[in-house]
Amino acid sequence: MKSGARADEFEEALSWLINCGLVYKINRITKPALPIKAYEDTKAFKLFILDVGLLCALSKLPARTLIEGDKIFTEFNDALAEQYVLQQLKVFEDMEVVYWISKSGNAKLDFIIQTDGYVIPVEVKANTNLQAKSLKVYREKFEPEISIRTLLADFEINNGLYNIPLYMASKFDEILKDGRCWLNI
Repeated sequence: MKSGARADEFEEALSWLINCGLVYKINRITKPALPIKAYEDTKAFKLFILDVGLLCALSKLPARTLIEGDKIFTEFNDALAEQYVLQQLKVFEDMEVVYWISKSGNAKLDFIIQTDGYVIPVEVKANTNLQAKSLKVYREKFEPEISIRTLLADFEINNGLYNIPLYMASKFDEILKDGRCWLNI
């Protein structure tokens, strides 16, 4: 998008890309409550391409960079991880996916999902760092029963916070189903 562009200049092109399935439009929510559709701000959104492989190809990211993990990749790996997690979430048809930013703008959650009557924050990390400032802010403010952090660390559930390795993102529905059973015991 060009700087200072108005949304209506791109509305037809965006609709075409969304309707033909090339991109996902993820709206921001103003409040993480049920149903999240009621709190969507359709004027604020993020666009994601259909597939992480296409993202790499369009960005002309050399395969060597992914394998060797050089300095260029460290600048781009969060975007790839976020793209990958969204791609896994979009497989679940009954799962609404949005994102959240605090009113002050100092906290941003990559995704908020609604599934089985739960509103669940999802923080995406492309490293082993267990510090997630935005998720901490969100948890303190809204006290969700379940929170998810995807990262390159081992699987762990601690006080409603699920640390899910990135490679397990395709198993969100199974993990949450089993985890909710553990929470109810």
